[in-house]
Amino acid sequence: MKHVVVIGGGIIGLSSAFYLQQSGCKVTVIDKDNFENNCSYGNAGYVCPSHFIPLAAPGIVWQGFKWMFNPKSPFYVKPSLNKALLDWGFNFARSATEANVAKAAIPLRDISLLSQNEFQKWAKIPGFEFAYEHKGMLEIFQTEAVAKHAEHTISKARELGLDVNLLDYNQLKALEPQTTINAIGGIEFKCDAHVYPDKLMKVLKAHLLANGVHFQYGETVTSFEKENGAVTKVITNKQSYEADDLVIATGAWTKEIAALVEAKISLMPGRGYSLTLEDSIYKVNHPMILAEGRVAITPMDGNKIRFGGTMEVVPTTAKPQYHRIEGILKAVKDFLPEFDIAKPLEENIWFGYRPCSADGLPYIGKIKKYNNVVIATGHSMMGLSLGPGTGKLVSELINREKTSIAVEAFEVERFS
Repeated sequence: MKHVVVIGGGIIGLSSAFYLQQSGCKVTVIDKDNFENNCSYGNAGYVCPSHFIPLAAPGIVWQGFKWMFNPKSPFYVKPSLNKALLDWGFNFARSATEANVAKAAIPLRDISLLSQNEFQKWAKIPGFEFAYEHKGMLEIFQTEAVAKHAEHTISKARELGLDVNLLDYNQLKALEPQTTINAIGGIEFKCDAHVYPDKLMKVLKAHLLANGVHFQYGETVTSFEKENGAVTKVITNKQSYEADDLVIATGAWTKEIAALVEAKISLMPGRGYSLTLEDSIYKVNHPMILAEGRVAITPMDGNKIRFGGTMEVVPTTAKPQYHRIEGILKAVKDFLPEFDIAKPLEENIWFGYRPCSADGLPYIGKIKKYNNVVIATGHSMMGLSLGPGTGKLVSELINREKTSIAVEAFEVERFS
């Protein structure tokens, strides 16, 4: 039986373990923490084919400069002469073009639809309950400039075969009658779904453990043994593991682990923040994005509601800027004036590091130097949404099978 070692206990690593175990592999998953301290928990829970426009899009670089000195802005890059940041910034700026957006649309759509299809299969597994709801997502806007852009987005979405509608204020209000909305219209992405991330991760871990996947907690990978063009052993700060194949799915920390197998990827952490009201008096029917505010809102699993946003491109060692939550709450109040939410205590503010590729497309594939190593990272804000699809692709690559979709756009070392 082939033994596959998966490094990383977030949604990408665990999804990879799911499909590898199903394929008949013996699987060991190593996590540097306790399988809970990662970006798979506090996110908005979107399963969103609507997100076919990558982070590296025209205008974002200039917008980033304008936002740089605003402590409550939704996008921020910490200035630094760090070589990794400079390389990433150069590649990001070079990728933020209309041509890149057009090139990225089909691969992002395909992996999103693959992942959504797999989520639907997961939801049918007995006992595998993670509050999956396919009720669409709303992107609401307040200005004519964004309304104009929405028309372009809808045109492109329909070209890609996605089910979307443009909404005027009255149509928007009919979908969300439970609260006042300060907006002129929105996009209804009927193609989207959402889950409760905390419940998903809990049930996924339980399923893997029940099916013989081994979890190794609190171990940091320090090196690898290699022989004849393959990695043969994974060495951690505690012990070592023989490996027939290796999956590196360590999120925002992947650049450093990849370097140990001589793979160079352009990646930076993008920190985000969220707040969850456990028993909310405020109600929305659908997940929604507040376009000008760059904030995501998700009703989850009963009366829970989550608010999330911001993208801070900072090292994982940077001190959290909890005041960023004020910008999120201000945007919520601007769009939903009845939502009067006080700034929470710091211990009630979640933050996590998204792995941001330089062009907004994930890295999924084998590396050049060692033929039994697959890297899966760089999903930015789409990690949970693309988790099952990525895991399926990883298993197919490890097992030398034809992949469910084309993976050339996700080439791991495309910037090296």
